[in-house]
Amino acid sequence: MGNQTSLSEKQIEEMKGLTSFSEEDVKKLFKRFRKLDKDHTGGLNVEKFLAIPNLEHNPLVRRVVATFDDDQNGLIDFQEFIKNISIFASKQAEGKDEEKTKFAFRMYDVNNDGYISNGDLFKILKIMVGSNLTDTQLQQLVDRTILQGDKDKDGKLSYAEFVAVCFYLFFPVERITDHSNILDGKIHEHRGET
Repeated sequence: MGNQTSLSEKQIEEMKGLTSFSEEDVKKLFKRFRKLDKDHTGGLNVEKFLAIPNLEHNPLVRRVVATFDDDQNGLIDFQEFIKNISIFASKQAEGKDEEKTKFAFRMYDVNNDGYISNGDLFKILKIMVGSNLTDTQLQQLVDRTILQGDKDKDGKLSYAEFVAVCFYLFFPVERITDHSNILDGKIHEHRGET
């Protein structure tokens, strides 16, 4: 889509298919994207994201940008932008828990190897906690998290292990009533899904 000033009907239909946004929403988001792309390169880099008022002080903005950047070329094109925005847009977000979890996993997987290593988790948590914990305290937290979540004992978290850790952390009542399903990786069965 480069630095074009409008979308063709075909491109609008493609974006609607990727995201479940309406035609009007796609056009509005493209207009917003164009405003953010002040130098008309057809892409948004970290600096352009930092110019967004709500993101300028977000410590994870660099990881968000890296996660949006599917082709890892350093620029978020409109397709990458709209696809990732749709995961969290209120009208489109309902029923997208798995997509949100995959996005979070990709944010934590700093080196993009499909796993969250001890180093990956340390880097992300360091960004989040800053100087509130010493490196030693943070490393202990990381080690405990990996140890508790690493069911296959390979020293890193797979996507399935990450999901189980998140479920365990964010649904404490469930951990009491359904501990065996979490350990067996049967999270979806508990929710009535297959």
